[in-house]
Amino acid sequence: MSPSESAGTSSSESAVTSSSESAGTGPGESAGTSPGDGSGASPGGSSGASSGKSAVPAPAVRRVAVIGGTRIPFARSDGPYATASNQDMLTAALDGLVERYGLGDPGAVGEFVAGAVLKHSRDFNLARETVLGSKLDSRTPAYDIQQACGTGLQAVVAAANKIALGQTDAAIAGGADTASDAPLGVNDRLRRILLEARRAKSLGGRVKALAQVRPSHLVPDVPRNAEPRTKLSMGEHAAVTARAWGVTREAQDELAAASHQRLAAAYERGFFEDLVVPFRGLERDQNLRPGSTPEQLAALQPVFGLDGDHPTMTAGNSTPLTDGAAVVLLASEEWAERRGLRPLAYLTAQETAAVDFVHGDAAGGEDGLLMAPAYAVPRMLERAGLGLADFGFVEIHEAFASQVLATLAAWERRGLATVDRARLNVNGSSLATGHPFAATGARIVATLAKSLAENGGSGRGLISVCAAGGQGVTAILERT
Repeated sequence: MSPSESAGTSSSESAVTSSSESAGTGPGESAGTSPGDGSGASPGGSSGASSGKSAVPAPAVRRVAVIGGTRIPFARSDGPYATASNQDMLTAALDGLVERYGLGDPGAVGEFVAGAVLKHSRDFNLARETVLGSKLDSRTPAYDIQQACGTGLQAVVAAANKIALGQTDAAIAGGADTASDAPLGVNDRLRRILLEARRAKSLGGRVKALAQVRPSHLVPDVPRNAEPRTKLSMGEHAAVTARAWGVTREAQDELAAASHQRLAAAYERGFFEDLVVPFRGLERDQNLRPGSTPEQLAALQPVFGLDGDHPTMTAGNSTPLTDGAAVVLLASEEWAERRGLRPLAYLTAQETAAVDFVHGDAAGGEDGLLMAPAYAVPRMLERAGLGLADFGFVEIHEAFASQVLATLAAWERRGLATVDRARLNVNGSSLATGHPFAATGARIVATLAKSLAENGGSGRGLISVCAAGGQGVTAILERT
């Protein structure tokens, strides 16, 4: 399949486009109707077809600036954040952003969009409840979004599209996840019995229903990191893909060690001083192992793919279960100028794809569970008229070292240039920071935007995030 051919769903209709497609508006120029004014009718006039008036033109697409981001240090599950909820962590990250950028005044931002993958019933309105408990204006609208590990990046895109269309001037996006406080479900058999008892019309009927309860029904359903349709864990799926692409143990350990070393170096030079706020005694990501080397990682035993020959995936080259939260501030250039804030970069393109991992790797390994970016990135680059050589930074979410290496190989197979490892995850990524599912996208956007700004001048950065369900979310940040 060529890069121009579709595999999965395309999001090319989104307002966030490549910079060559963006019309933009200068300060003081109109960018569509104000929020709530979507009738298309002129003041006092009729909007009916019989009026003879021409339709209101579509709004110009504005550039969307990434102003900055804030996150709490990521922690291993059942550690320092064991008793922290999604809302606790997301509120801490949001408050850090509000304080850093002075967003406490009424109506400072138009909305807050965030999500979580592992949610309790109490999290049904997570984003809005987070606003109500934060230092952000309580009148700020908020809503939840969820697309597995792509949640944080999709939240950024959702907010960016409204800014691009002039529907709001600024928004905050992000996500949180706790693997420590994962919801425990009622045993499904017990649930059915309880519902039967509730529907009973008499006391005798309720007693009869409840008499069916057995000790085994009291065992709760614990969430598993497994795909509902295949029953395989994400790690087991990644092991299948690693074998299909011939990814070696040595290459995985080298990538994992580099992630730790680069994250440690970034902390040492103060890169994260304005990106990370302390929380519950942590000031740095708990999973970070500054002294990691390929030789040390080589001593670990494989934990995935044990049903095949020569398994290569270990706890050291796979991302641990993690707790954490991250948010990003996005805005129009006019809003940033009014508040004296300088954009770090601009979100200029986005693409989402999905693969049919259920029916096997029909494309020679390219349809593995975590391989949707193999399709999304070539499609996005073709639409933007760019190649991988045009990017100074490439950020690939490190769910597993094997998945990163398979993605790089798939891009090459599809005709893209080889990614210089010196440009890949230059400040470390998920193997070192950890991966609180919904928080990762916002972490990457903020990190990449600052990397571009720190680099000075103009430049581009690519973001690639794989997600459960055979999905992938990708984006481009630019600094001009």
